[in-house]
Amino acid sequence: MRLPTAAICVSFVLLSACSTPSAIKPVEYLDDRTAMTVGSLKEPIELVPSLRQGGLHVITNLGKRLSFAYLGPVEWDRSGSIVYGLWVHIAPGTDHPIADIRSSAALTIVLDNGTRVLTPIDAPQLGRGAYQPVASWGQTAYFELTVEMLKQMAASQKLELNVRAADDSVVTFVASGDTRATLTDYMHSRGITGD
Repeated sequence: MRLPTAAICVSFVLLSACSTPSAIKPVEYLDDRTAMTVGSLKEPIELVPSLRQGGLHVITNLGKRLSFAYLGPVEWDRSGSIVYGLWVHIAPGTDHPIADIRSSAALTIVLDNGTRVLTPIDAPQLGRGAYQPVASWGQTAYFELTVEMLKQMAASQKLELNVRAADDSVVTFVASGDTRATLTDYMHSRGITGD
């Protein structure tokens, strides 16, 4: 018995849809060492090198390992005292040596409504971090994040991160996909409303 071609195609599409990755989901855990509740995403948001950078920088650097950036919001809740931070990890490649990301004005986030220089903060000393660094040789830091900025990030179609390179040039990373739903889900899971 032969199945019609249309039935085979529909079956293939339905089965492939089952294997597509789901959106990044929020998670929460209790840090045993500090008794602090930590809310984050299951995995950080990936940012890739911008194609606009230096014309066709990404394409012309074939053979070089490209830099990537990752970021994710974090909520630290100690008995109702809530503080937010933005976790950033830069996995440098051989394309651009990156400056110290904790130095003054090293990182700027670009949203639909403008840019903001990120200010480094000291995160609470926990038994484990909110996110795991993607590259052991990369740089990781936490930055100030207000509820207002988190709302702006969730509403913004554009999410870019400008990073100062060692030669004082700027390396631009862009979100590899639309992050609005992911950040909105995160806000809802943390009880942050759009008010």
